[in-house]
Amino acid sequence: MVPLWDENRGYRIPWVNYGLIVTCIAVFIYEISLGEKQLEIFINQYAAVPAAIVPALGAIFQGDLGAVGLLAPLVTAMFLHGGILHLAGNMLYLWIFGDNVEERMGHFGYLAFYLICGVVSILAQTFLESGSKIASLGASGAIAGVLGAYIVMFPRAPVQGIFPLGFIPIPFKLPAVWFIGIWFLQQFLSTLATVNTSNVPDMEEGGVAYFAHAAGFVAGLVLVRVFARETDPYQRR
Repeated sequence: MVPLWDENRGYRIPWVNYGLIVTCIAVFIYEISLGEKQLEIFINQYAAVPAAIVPALGAIFQGDLGAVGLLAPLVTAMFLHGGILHLAGNMLYLWIFGDNVEERMGHFGYLAFYLICGVVSILAQTFLESGSKIASLGASGAIAGVLGAYIVMFPRAPVQGIFPLGFIPIPFKLPAVWFIGIWFLQQFLSTLATVNTSNVPDMEEGGVAYFAHAAGFVAGLVLVRVFARETDPYQRR
């Protein structure tokens, strides 16, 4: 299912959401401007590589605070994308659902919420694939957190979208609780399907980090109670 828009009018300009989208697009433009070797170096430096993150965490727990800088990819990885479809899909979801979440959390609260959900999602995937040298990147986990918050705050907000049936787009309108619920079920089932093969140390190929999506979503469900303000306008009707 592809969402097109939600019927949930906001009243404040979502400056942070706009900034996140612009930043991701700008970073991707920079990525595609690099040569193949330069891009590989850039990704390895700023994406989250489990085989590098786990030892850094271990060093920090042992008191080596100098290793803190090695955890920067937990944040920078959120702004990298592996292709135009990866970027477009993430930015579409962020554009549709992020503005209302920002309005309810406030600009700084929303930014903190977004980054925390992203870090939680990357850490979850890192521990699942602790021996992997494949870089994790993308805003999907953070955006999953946004979806988790949205489903709590605006469960009845209508979401308009299309279901591609071959070359025929079938339009639909569903309450957010159904649309996002179906999305999460897909991520959960995909996680179950891949979890048995995800912790292979010599993995040569990457893939979709479904576990990161699920972890980010759960983080959003939990943290929304900390960051949200006001009540759902749909509950007052």
